[in-house]
Amino acid sequence: MLVYVSVIVMCLAIPAKVVNIKGDSARVDFGEGVLREVNVMLVDAKVGDYVLVHAGYAIQVLSEEEALETLRLWNEILEAAEA
Repeated sequence: MLVYVSVIVMCLAIPAKVVNIKGDSARVDFGEGVLREVNVMLVDAKVGDYVLVHAGYAIQVLSEEEALETLRLWNEILEAAEA
């Protein structure tokens, strides 16, 4: 018997604000008190910038407008999932 399985894989990247930078590592704020260390060697980020974080790496610098809109949409999705 053959069984076929279809798998959908989705990768997520979340905006965070850079709080401080030391070498290739930055402390970022995901909001609501969630602070994490991420690698910023792939981007030219500065303190105060928003970065898109995936798997512990900052992969893109975002404008504040882009970051806040993305966070608003994530919150909307999470609220709908809780309802």
